[in-house]
This record gives sequence, C-alpha cells and structure tokens, in this order.
Amino acid sequence: MLLTILPKNITLESIEAIILFLYVIGILYVTKILYNIMRKRGLPHNVAVYYNRKFIHVFAGGVIALLTPILFTSPLIPLILAAVLAVFCYIPHKRGKLLYWFQVEDNMYEVNFCIMWGITIFVLWILFNNPWLAIVPVAFMAFGDAATGVVRNTLFKRRTKHWIGNIAMFATCAPLGLYYAGLPGLVAAAVASLIERFEFNPIDDNVLICISATVILYIMYVLLHI
Repeated sequence: MLLTILPKNITLESIEAIILFLYVIGILYVTKILYNIMRKRGLPHNVAVYYNRKFIHVFAGGVIALLTPILFTSPLIPLILAAVLAVFCYIPHKRGKLLYWFQVEDNMYEVNFCIMWGITIFVLWILFNNPWLAIVPVAFMAFGDAATGVVRNTLFKRRTKHWIGNIAMFATCAPLGLYYAGLPGLVAAAVASLIERFEFNPIDDNVLICISATVILYIMYVLLHI
C-alpha cells in the first residue's frame, strides 16, 4: 500500500503543492477585498461572508480539485495539502481571532471542507486507482454547494436550507457527475443534492455530501459493476 500512494516525483509535486497552498491563501485574502466591496455597496455582514465562503468553495476547493489529477500522481500530497489548510483555518477559531470576512463564530465548516476534501480524494483514489473519479464528490461539495449558497443567499439574504438551493445544486452537479463518472456519477449527484439539506453540527453538509457521493459511487461501481 505504501508504494502505491508515494508520488512518482515527490520533489516536483511538493513544489506544486506549495504553489497551490499560496494560491489558496491568495484567494482567501482576495475575498477580504470582495468583502469590503460588498459592505460598501450595502450588503449585510452575514451576506457578504456567505458569498465569500462560496467563492472560496469554487476558486480554492473546486479549481484545485480539477487540477489534482493533472498535477499529482498520488493522493498523498493532496491529502497533506488539505490537512495543512485545515490547520490554517482552525487556528483563527482556536485563538479567537477569526478571519471575519469568511469565518463565523457559529461553526468551523470551512475546516470540515478541507478535511473532507483531502480524505475523500485519498480514499477514492486508492479504491478506484482513478483520480478523476476521486474528485467527483469533492466537485459536488465545491461547485454544487456553492450554487446552493449563491441562490439562497441572493433570494433570502441569510443562511437557509430552502429547497431551491437543492435544485440549483443538482443542476450543477448532474453534468459534473455524468461527465466524470457516467450513470453512477449522475445518481451520486442526485443523492448528494438531496443530502445537502441536512446537517447536524458539527457534522455539516460538506461531510454528508462527500460521504453520500462516495458511498453511491462505491456501491454502483464495485458492488453493482455499473
């Protein structure tokens, strides 16, 4: 098992991971600028923060997920990268000095996002030996959940679990699932889009989306041979 998860070029892939880490940090601080712009235009604090969280979903989690099969030859370094980012996001909560433009006191769901991003890709890559299948649940979490947030935030100006967001999520996830994983991906998109409505703090929709999509992909590919 150890040999199967070691990168083919650990030096190059480590450098790529460092560049991606710096890219994510850059995205986080770009959202500070976006926060100030939104506040100056009269958007409430909570609305600006929620838009920023979904911006990070797409341009940090989503973009890097799509780059992962191209840049990396094993899931090990992406897992380490996700762990480092999880710690980076956790520290402000621990110190009581939140990065206020995208973090909230109520939860640490952005930490969950990083953890599930790394674990999901690692597990599915090992199970299927296919990095493109491995990023499917993470793509749902990044792009699909972002769609729910943008639609709900635009309509209701607060964090809510209204069903209209689930429709937006499925409309986003369905083509992603179908393209990268065929029929199992489409079914996983449907299940994940439904599951997104639920959360049980500290277990949030990031966790449930990744777990549900992973289970569906495993059942349909391995047990049903679809």
